[in-house]
Amino acid sequence: FVGPSVGEELTWDGVKALAVTIAGIMLYLALRFEWKFSVAGIVANLHDVVIILGFFAYFQWEFSLAVLAAVLAVLGYSVNESVVIFDRVREKFRERAAKGMLAAQVLDHAITSTISRTIITHGSTQMMVLSILFFGGASLYYFALALTIGICFGIYSSVLVASPLVMWLGVDRSQFVRPQKKDRGKDEHE
Repeated sequence: FVGPSVGEELTWDGVKALAVTIAGIMLYLALRFEWKFSVAGIVANLHDVVIILGFFAYFQWEFSLAVLAAVLAVLGYSVNESVVIFDRVREKFRERAAKGMLAAQVLDHAITSTISRTIITHGSTQMMVLSILFFGGASLYYFALALTIGICFGIYSSVLVASPLVMWLGVDRSQFVRPQKKDRGKDEHE
């Protein structure tokens, strides 16, 4: 039994943990890529959190510290998938061969080249989480349930929420490729 004062303290501690996690993810993405990726990544990750919390609220399932831990784990797991796609986008923008490609084509290439990895990674993780859900007992049931929901929607949000948001925010090649300096010696002789 958790009393109301302890429950309120746990709620605020959970909100603080969620806020610190979100701030850390945004800072990491902004430093590693740029602010547009940070905004897109965090909106996609918050999408996962809202979906999980929506399921728990709608079905009146018990929300505990274990479920909060699952939500935080889903945040980390989902941001990893977004980073893989964002990294492929940055890599493609830096290639000389992709010089004429539009942002939509680059994002499409990034998603297409990582989708099999995404399905394999999420599928194998989902098998493990489902085994906890079915055989882990009552104490791990809601933890595994939150992870199951989060993993399913994590694929969706990383591919179909984060990437279009990056495009909508206006990512382009110039943000990743430094302009080349002209060689003065060649200009003087021509």
